[in-house]
Amino acid sequence: MTENRRRGGHRGGLSRNISSPHDSAYVHLRNPFTPQPGFSEDEIAAIHDTALRILENLGIRVLLDEGRDILKSGGAIVDEEAMMVFIGREMVEAALATAPKSIRMRAANPMREQTFAPGSMLFEAGSGCPNAFDNIRGRRPGSLRDYCETLKLEQSFDVIHLHGPSAEPQDVAVNLRHYAIMRGQLTLGDKPVFVYARGRGQTLQSFEMIRQAHQIGEAEFENGVWATTVINSNSPRQLDIPMTRGIIDFARAGQLSIITPFCLAGAMAPVTISGALALQHAEALAGITLAQLTRSGAPVSYGGFTSNVDMKSGSPAFGTPEHIRACLGSGQLARLIGLPWRSASGAASNLADGQGVQETTMALWGAVLAQATLTLHAAGWLEGGLTFGYEKFILDVEALQSIAHLARPAPATADDIGYDSIAKVAPGGHFFDTEHTMSRYKDAFYQPLVADLRNHGAWTEAGATSADQRATGIWQEKLAAFTPPPTAEGVDERLAQFIADETAKGGVAPED
Repeated sequence: MTENRRRGGHRGGLSRNISSPHDSAYVHLRNPFTPQPGFSEDEIAAIHDTALRILENLGIRVLLDEGRDILKSGGAIVDEEAMMVFIGREMVEAALATAPKSIRMRAANPMREQTFAPGSMLFEAGSGCPNAFDNIRGRRPGSLRDYCETLKLEQSFDVIHLHGPSAEPQDVAVNLRHYAIMRGQLTLGDKPVFVYARGRGQTLQSFEMIRQAHQIGEAEFENGVWATTVINSNSPRQLDIPMTRGIIDFARAGQLSIITPFCLAGAMAPVTISGALALQHAEALAGITLAQLTRSGAPVSYGGFTSNVDMKSGSPAFGTPEHIRACLGSGQLARLIGLPWRSASGAASNLADGQGVQETTMALWGAVLAQATLTLHAAGWLEGGLTFGYEKFILDVEALQSIAHLARPAPATADDIGYDSIAKVAPGGHFFDTEHTMSRYKDAFYQPLVADLRNHGAWTEAGATSADQRATGIWQEKLAAFTPPPTAEGVDERLAQFIADETAKGGVAPED
């Protein structure tokens, strides 16, 4: 470690070498909608109390010795033989008191920094998909090429606020994959980045790559959040070794862990949404408590990703009424404990068809109306997360941009309302050529990314293409025109030696 980095380092000139987003109005969004309830206040209080009873009386299995030790030191009762931990409600209350309500998310480009707090509205693309699909090349196992292409698409749209692991690069060995995942984000984008919690070795090396890429030291690395991870408990009531270690390592480093039980009602959670939410809430509170016991004030987020399964096949379902109600209830629980929270959209559809778009859009509105701080899997998810779809990504971005447009205040001054303009147009006339229209028409309305608003004749003459066919052309154009952001200059060179040295040592295998 260099002397400069030990003392905190510097931003490596990044603040002088940046580019403005294409549409800055999409970059920092505030949720303009009134939160919608899924349950009554009394019912939410009962769900919260049930979650505390679950932790006190039923407990949660924690497979990592270190995790049990930390919880025990904070007052939990531990059955070492069964690896069960019983967490009192006073421990949970203390953890919620120290967990930050607002978190600064750092980025290579300071204009891309975000405030992770209630009221903020952030979107992240589909993540963790083992396969990729597009209309040209078909369905295939995710590769490094796919991973890098999807990163470029994420970077190309300002309504996508965080980078994510999109398509898994399965052609890279698992002991070396974290180098490729971090290198891609740091050389192709300038937004907040994601780090997989796949074991302490991989996590700490990923942190080091961020520091080297941005030429910062330990002090600056802990000045806000440079890395975010998602912690999924093994519902019901279990934290495995890599997830528990991830909570601990991210807390100690001052980085953000988003504690997100993945509870599918009828499978790994009760068949009722209220019961599934009680289990989700208990598991999330256990993770939050562990993070705060590890380091008081550590950045941590409540997470909710509860939906239902198809009781005929057992397959996950998304965009269902149950999924939406779970989103609304999760938002109520997050507001009850006062923390920013993460939700998720999603689609079970195998194609970027009407079903896929409908599922994602319905789930998206559930998250937005529940006041989710971050909505994950907001663009590109297919097959319940098994596939990242290029056309699906473009179609979903259209929905996200529409919501972002709604987040802008609508002009409503006396001149905007236009009484004088209305007075000048005779009954049965039109407003096409009025001064009121001519002075505003260029930016009066949202300009669609994919939608074709021409009449049938004009659409036919233009080739009669479907929405997903038009989406193919859009992602191809974006990839063909892509250039890395200015902040990426020199990053690959700074990372090359570290990656070469660690690769020569054999890399780091993920933990089971």
